[in-house]
Amino acid sequence: MTALSEPQFASRLIVQLIVNIVVLAAIYALIACGYVLIYRVSRVLNLAHGELMMLGAYLLLATASAFSGNALAAIAAAIVLSLVVGVLVYLLLMRKMAGEMVLAAVLATVALGILLRGLMTFIFTAQQQYPGQALGLANPALALPGGARISTFAALIVAATVLVYGALFVFLRFGRWGVRMRAAGQNPLLAAQRGINLHAVYALAWALSTLTGSLACMLIALDSGLTSSMAVIGLKAFPAALVGGLDSLVGALVGAVIVGTAEVLSIAYLDPLLSDVVPFLVLIAALTVRPWGLFGTREELDRV
Repeated sequence: MTALSEPQFASRLIVQLIVNIVVLAAIYALIACGYVLIYRVSRVLNLAHGELMMLGAYLLLATASAFSGNALAAIAAAIVLSLVVGVLVYLLLMRKMAGEMVLAAVLATVALGILLRGLMTFIFTAQQQYPGQALGLANPALALPGGARISTFAALIVAATVLVYGALFVFLRFGRWGVRMRAAGQNPLLAAQRGINLHAVYALAWALSTLTGSLACMLIALDSGLTSSMAVIGLKAFPAALVGGLDSLVGALVGAVIVGTAEVLSIAYLDPLLSDVVPFLVLIAALTVRPWGLFGTREELDRV
């Protein structure tokens, strides 16, 4: 293998940094859209989102054992179960918060997150698990132009983010239930008077939010393994949603790029230990300038 010259090495390093930023931004964007979906429809901050997405990855681990040798069936079953979990969370818990103070609903999600994290640690233990191995899926590195490399599942994360955002934009703009979700978010009283079933809309929002978060965590687990601390990734995606604006999907996407870029550059040029701190430093800096987020609505600030 021929040695790289200094300009070639620098060029390859820059390209690899760009790839790392794209992957991390895709992860944060896929998770952040779950925060936005629920807040946009019901004005509730779901602080159990990290635990719910982690539950989706553990469901994949469980279905991998149930559908041994059939990866597609296991993944499909985990996706369906994630949707069911989102609906059940609304029906069994959040529906009872209807009409209560917003703070009560937020605290309910905090309690839910603590409960889920404890149960998952108790059932699946805190040891690192590898769903990819259980499913018999390989994760080879792919060569990109410029000498950069990306793992197969990291590339799938980027592709999944593009597909999910495209589907959500079309669904919310043209889909019948998407229009109902927008109407419920803008004026729930008027929507109810027009015959829209608010509980069905809210249940759908929770199902889609849990699905997108679970999909992100499943792909992360397939790429690098699954641990009981993966809820932290969901927490780190929260600043992306806030920086962009809690009621804007475009804002979540832009916020994810900003936070992901800052985190990757801080790891590369400052200290890897800053990775858990940088998203919140970006959040503080952004909110001091524009408290309602880059693409958020000013009127939503008081509700936050």
